[in-house]
Amino acid sequence: MKLFNILAILVTLAAAFSYVNHRYIRLPNTIGLMLISLLVSLGLIVLGSFGLGLEADARRLLENIDFDETLLHGMLSFLLFAGALHVNLGDLARQKWIIGTLATFGVVGSTFIIGFISWRLLAVLGVDLPLIYCLLFGALISPTDPIAVLGILKKAGVPKSLETKITGESLFNDGVAVVVFLVFLEIARGTHNITVISIAGLFIKEAVGGVAFGLAVGAVAYWMLKTVDNYQVEVLITLALVTGGFALADALDISGPIAIVVAGLLIGNHGRLLAMSNRTREHLDTFWELVDEVLNAVLFVLIGLEVLVLTFNRMYFIAGLLLIPLLLIARFLSVGFPVVILRLLRSFSPNVVKILTWGGLRGGISVALALSLPPGKNREIILAITYVIVVFSIIVQGLTIGKLVQARTS
Repeated sequence: MKLFNILAILVTLAAAFSYVNHRYIRLPNTIGLMLISLLVSLGLIVLGSFGLGLEADARRLLENIDFDETLLHGMLSFLLFAGALHVNLGDLARQKWIIGTLATFGVVGSTFIIGFISWRLLAVLGVDLPLIYCLLFGALISPTDPIAVLGILKKAGVPKSLETKITGESLFNDGVAVVVFLVFLEIARGTHNITVISIAGLFIKEAVGGVAFGLAVGAVAYWMLKTVDNYQVEVLITLALVTGGFALADALDISGPIAIVVAGLLIGNHGRLLAMSNRTREHLDTFWELVDEVLNAVLFVLIGLEVLVLTFNRMYFIAGLLLIPLLLIARFLSVGFPVVILRLLRSFSPNVVKILTWGGLRGGISVALALSLPPGKNREIILAITYVIVVFSIIVQGLTIGKLVQARTS
């Protein structure tokens, strides 16, 4: 199927589902889109079992879409830049220790806790998944994806400091989680001699290299923005920064997500203040908000439709359901321990650990990383379990986090 036809179908579905949600259901847009897509997918499966419907055509469409490539090497750069563009660097600096801890030690700690818990649980259920693949599962399910919940948090009147923690963590932990995931994937493949030194080297190259590269390309874009006053040109410069910067970082084997976040923070703060006119700021914000909304709509439609190409059996579904509370406990521990330590140095908002735990949604990044695993039974197990957890996280946690915030901060 041609790329244009795939895009046409996805954008049309996103527009139609958005209309239905806004007119009749009135859920937060991303959550509503995924729920409608999921219900449509399940409807197609039911109709297909009776020899009716368009299930086969829908499956062919999805098989033509490389989900992990589309998200990790396409949409992700735009979504991260759009998110970083509106983060205040001063607020981020004030929360740097908790954000940095959650995005590094929190992700790594969560990876091992979830990996070993899932290994033991799956063994009890009779599902054979090697420990290294359980650790891979821990790495891909650990990064939080609060895209669907940030709007709810703002409407609920969440304290600014807490909003900054959740946003900052989500912007940086994707890049860290991808690095951890790649390390375990190399071990699983057995193609390289993995040592502590090689792991440290990979992490430094990806993470530190990503920060340095992001500062470099961001500085170039900042200089270009400062030397012109034409919003069309300036919007195009930011678009080139995101696409070209991410592609070059990928070619250099450094973390594209971290690089784009750093560049976005630079442009969104110093660039916005010192290199743009009021007219440019208005057009730039409008453009990136629109890009963010459109891509999020398409992404959550895709997540809902992915159920059509999953391999499910009863035990995988049960494993996914049983892992949900265990993952929340792991999240509570990986968030709570840093907060307890840092409380000795600074104060935190009331119930911050509970809100960070329940607000740590899993989303498209987890599904994309699961889909990037080598084909085989291990991939099928991880993908099915991941999908169950992501659907619960987005729908249940996403729809209730606002009420939790209001109850805990009132």
